[in-house]
Amino acid sequence: MGTNRELIQPDRGTELIQPDRGQVACAIRLVNKEGIEAFAKALSGPQRAALAAQRFTGAGYQVAIVPEGEGWFAVGGVADPAKLSTWCLAKLAETLPAGTYRLADGLPEAQAARTLHGWQSAQYRFTRYREDPEAEGPRILLTGAVAAIGPALAEARAVKLVRDLVNTPAEDMGPAALETVAEALALEHGAQLSVTRGDALKAEYPLVHAVGRAAARHHAPRMLHLTWGDPGAPVLAIVGKGVCFDTGGLDIKNSAGMALMKKDMGGAAHAFALAGLVMGAGLKVRLHCLVPAVENAISADAFRPGDVLASRKGLTVEIGNTDAEGRLILADALTRASEEAPVLMLDFATLTGAARVALGPDLPALFARSDETAEALLAAGRAVDDECWRLPLHEPYAEWLKSDVADIGNAHGTAFAGASVAALFLQRFVGEDAEGTPLDWAHLDTFAWRPTAKPGRPKGGEALGLRAAWHMLKARFG
Repeated sequence: MGTNRELIQPDRGTELIQPDRGQVACAIRLVNKEGIEAFAKALSGPQRAALAAQRFTGAGYQVAIVPEGEGWFAVGGVADPAKLSTWCLAKLAETLPAGTYRLADGLPEAQAARTLHGWQSAQYRFTRYREDPEAEGPRILLTGAVAAIGPALAEARAVKLVRDLVNTPAEDMGPAALETVAEALALEHGAQLSVTRGDALKAEYPLVHAVGRAAARHHAPRMLHLTWGDPGAPVLAIVGKGVCFDTGGLDIKNSAGMALMKKDMGGAAHAFALAGLVMGAGLKVRLHCLVPAVENAISADAFRPGDVLASRKGLTVEIGNTDAEGRLILADALTRASEEAPVLMLDFATLTGAARVALGPDLPALFARSDETAEALLAAGRAVDDECWRLPLHEPYAEWLKSDVADIGNAHGTAFAGASVAALFLQRFVGEDAEGTPLDWAHLDTFAWRPTAKPGRPKGGEALGLRAAWHMLKARFG
């Protein structure tokens, strides 16, 4: 069975996926319910007894350890050993002892990248404020699918960035901290970063300024605009909602509604992570990544229900609810991105509770002007187990955003179709190209949080829709 006689104990920080060059490693055998009987028959009596003692049936995510000679091998339950999913090895990566492993039957090249991602994702730990005394690791997986290692490591780092940023509390992840993240990205990839604050922000991005002006000075609002790539290449715009904490403003949330609002900058985290993947892979695009970074705070200077605010586009906005602030800051960012006439514009936002009521925590709500772009995103998500679900941009609902005193209202007075109405608000600020054709735009209303753990997906900040968008971009621009 190719067992090991010792486990190599790697240092923390070692890459969790490495090329298989014949290193000493523990074998992992994969089996499902249909194959468990034949698998057990090939074992010795003591091995079958060990498997039975662990109540191993071949069900998904089961893990067992079977003695062999002076060592042992691991057994993992999967749905189909010939068709591996992103998460099929995740429980093994979470529960096996620290060490070095290889799949006894190898890893098919076509499935390698997504399966390797699950192995890495399962070992994520958020340790900024404390180490987990019970955490073991790392567990290294050796693979002959060498071409898949680089892409898998890049995706794992991108997901880790999202999780780390979302998990960090607002005092340490305010607008200034998001600026530091953008600076680091720019430095790493040779990009340019412009930051607009203060009076310039008020003049150029009035909605961003209005939403963030009540925050304390060290959480002052700003627009972060990162550019990269050949100026002559097709323009790709990525926009992320950067509300670093959302009290609801004067329409204040209750304590339960406010408890997770450190994650309201999850859209910004997705935007930065996706921009990093684009730059790291050298896609042939001119990238514009815009993140309006604010705290929706309460003070004497907070914007109020009933206020009429100017926008960068020139449209006036009546404030029906100060807790519908994310769409306001995105409006100015989408307007600015539209000025570059991108061939594609994506935005990520933790925008509406209505999307979660409709789709639950796992599925980002996808809105898109183009059926072709929507289908590409949906297909990419299915291929890498990062699914989205399309909801409609139903134009008749736009009438619910009518205002008696302004060009548009930021909230409607019914409980109906909240995610669609928010997306219709954003669409008003997405422009046209030089010929007057509406720009290709997709909006992902993502939760950016996992309320309960699943194999490979710990409770806490989460990248949802990121890998779907990345694989769609690779197919389109790679």
